[in-house]
Amino acid sequence: MLDIRLFRNSPEIIKENLKKKFQEHKLPLVDEIIELDRRSREARKNADDLRSRRNTLSKEIGALLAKGRRDEADSGRGKVDELSGELAELQALEEHLAAEVREKLMTIPNIIDPSVPIGKDDSENAEVERFGEPVVPDFEIPYHTDIMESLSGIDLESARKTSGSGFYYLCGDVARLHSAILSYARDFMIGRGFVYCVPPFMIRGNVVSGVMSFAEMENMMYKIEGEDLYLIGTSEHSMIGKFIDTILGEDTLPQAWTSYSPCFRREVGAHGVEERGVYRVHQFEKQEMIVVCRPEESPDWFVRLCANTVDFFRSLDIPVRTLECCSGDLADLKVKSIDVEAWSPRQKKYFEVGSCSNLGDAQARRLAIRVRGRGKGNYFAHTLNNTVTAPPRMLIAFLENNLRADGSVAVPAPLRGYIGGKESLVPNAKRGASILLP
Repeated sequence: MLDIRLFRNSPEIIKENLKKKFQEHKLPLVDEIIELDRRSREARKNADDLRSRRNTLSKEIGALLAKGRRDEADSGRGKVDELSGELAELQALEEHLAAEVREKLMTIPNIIDPSVPIGKDDSENAEVERFGEPVVPDFEIPYHTDIMESLSGIDLESARKTSGSGFYYLCGDVARLHSAILSYARDFMIGRGFVYCVPPFMIRGNVVSGVMSFAEMENMMYKIEGEDLYLIGTSEHSMIGKFIDTILGEDTLPQAWTSYSPCFRREVGAHGVEERGVYRVHQFEKQEMIVVCRPEESPDWFVRLCANTVDFFRSLDIPVRTLECCSGDLADLKVKSIDVEAWSPRQKKYFEVGSCSNLGDAQARRLAIRVRGRGKGNYFAHTLNNTVTAPPRMLIAFLENNLRADGSVAVPAPLRGYIGGKESLVPNAKRGASILLP
């Protein structure tokens, strides 16, 4: 949510930003907000004037009563009642107009960083850098669920019976690998100075509207029927919500947290053939990182957060690239965002495994997360977030990049301590085990 003073003083900046975001249909909203804000401030001024007149008259009535001039005082009381009625109407009007202004403000996107490339959609995102050498082996890479099934590691059919499409059972070594990746990600981030946290997995509606736009909420969130609670789509939601209505001392910043949570997403819309299996699901687990900091620090933190994810994947020898999101692909609250994509030997291309975002003060303004400034008054903090890893999608990249020609899967050294010291996962036929899954 933008500062209303920007609408009053520099509406052309907002309109130009809307054009860069290819949201020209919202241009009339800028003038509507300016007019509603003018009327709201006018109602507030008139209410203040009335309140002052009423207070003055009340004092005069008190003086008249002290002098025994009751008839004149009773006449004044009637005027006070009249002013109180007018004041109540003005206060109601002011509240209504202020609510309208806030509602419309929530639909205006954040001002993007000057470095963001201009483009209509994700097809115009710009590659920034590649890390590691993408390899296509001289043997065929099976579909990821086929690799998992060869390890007796997944049961989609039973999940369809219990829960429907978009759910899964992970079993045996694949389930252990899933947990190992998350545990390693947790320790990786703790080693980088982040505080570990397991947050609530449900949040209230005012937190939801504080951390994301209404359109995102409609496409992502599951609501608990009959309660003001939503299942989180990522731990960023409850972690940023942790600071709602707080004033932080500058000496407590930056706040750098790494959080684990299950995530629940509606995933509305149709998806391609490669997004079957466990690529796009309704339930998954994730290790996240979030930062709350001073505005001048957020550009540097953005670079550091993105580097953390790249370094994590490279520590497991998975090639990745970073992709700068263009203006039209940025969610409305974001100032700047970079996607991290892992190499898929099967598809011979990269696919998204994480997203690093600087949201400026948009979330902080919505949630009233302020900083107690030294000698310059309170100001809104900046918030950032990034994915460390999100199995099971990360499993796809891991299995494809570590698959051997004989069907076994190599386990890199950093993960072995989390999976009983195993150096490889062996298919059923290789280890003589029965295949438990259909």
